[in-house]
Amino acid sequence: MTANIYIGLMSGTSLDGIDAVAVRFTPDCHIIASHSEPFPSDLKQQILRLTQPGDREIDLMGQIDIQLGELFSHSVMQLLQKNGLKAESIAAIGSHGQTIRHRPEHGFTLQIGDPNIIAERTGITTIADFRRRDMAAAGQGAPLVPAFHQAMLHNPDMDRVLLNIGGMANITHLPQDPTKAISGFDTGPGNILLDAWINEIKGLPFDKDGAWASSGKINSALLNDLLSLDYFQEAPPKSTGREQFNLAWLQNTLATHQDIANKDVQRTLLELTAATIADALNKYVNCDQYDLFVCGGGSRNHQLTQRIQDLLPNVVMQTSDKAGIDADWMEAAAFAWLAKCCLGGSCGNAPSVTGAKGNRILGAIYQA
Repeated sequence: MTANIYIGLMSGTSLDGIDAVAVRFTPDCHIIASHSEPFPSDLKQQILRLTQPGDREIDLMGQIDIQLGELFSHSVMQLLQKNGLKAESIAAIGSHGQTIRHRPEHGFTLQIGDPNIIAERTGITTIADFRRRDMAAAGQGAPLVPAFHQAMLHNPDMDRVLLNIGGMANITHLPQDPTKAISGFDTGPGNILLDAWINEIKGLPFDKDGAWASSGKINSALLNDLLSLDYFQEAPPKSTGREQFNLAWLQNTLATHQDIANKDVQRTLLELTAATIADALNKYVNCDQYDLFVCGGGSRNHQLTQRIQDLLPNVVMQTSDKAGIDADWMEAAAFAWLAKCCLGGSCGNAPSVTGAKGNRILGAIYQA
């Protein structure tokens, strides 16, 4: 049996769970199977502990590295079993791993979820550690998905922008002119603060369709305080994560704002996400007309996407489903593609996006 299918594994900053997809490249991207594996609540809490400084970090990281390796492996086996796929048909697994630190200002990033365990349990060659080679070449190590966007979704007739709203929000600009460099960067928070606040107040994992936010009002003073963060004024290339945008940062800001209703905080956080996305597009997408495709979990939040659309009245916004790649599985599919690039000796980064000194082959190979 010829192994011509690649599996991508993605667990993002939202910590919703693990997305697993099986992809065939023809060379277009065809997602032939998908599976979502939720994080056990206790594991999610332990991962959250690791994203911030604390006691016994190295011991805890070692334990969670193993547990995540096992859970990633289980996700792959579930994907195969549910869809009648054989391990022999899989060329490789591309595992992003779970980010617990992303510190480009200090030149390092760290993802865990032991790929040795994934290769051992599944019997499939596994490729991981995609970000650090780009960082070694003076890049941000993120975002990495724009190179995949360019390979799969470039349109010679119209500029395209891909907006991913996961825990963080990031954009990719694909000029129609192939001689022009693509660009992309993290605009700031996507769902991460919205999820953190509703979890803190209501014990819910996320605000379904922005319902709670829609019941509140924007607090202008709070919004302006949140928008004063230097990150929003920095020019790309840039990337960010939970190190900056977390519940503690939000609560520290709220301490100087008294008597704001909880639902108004939620609405203000939604406005923060929408406003920083719209501002980034207005500043850095330098073309008269473009198609905007949105993907990631936030693409299913109608209140959020409608607010972004309101702020960009001259732009037609659609989900990436319309461009041919399911919005829910875009990032996982990208890491399947990055695994294919690595095995084939092809470069997987976009230096114009990450700021790296040049094109690099990304990933470390763990043979089956």
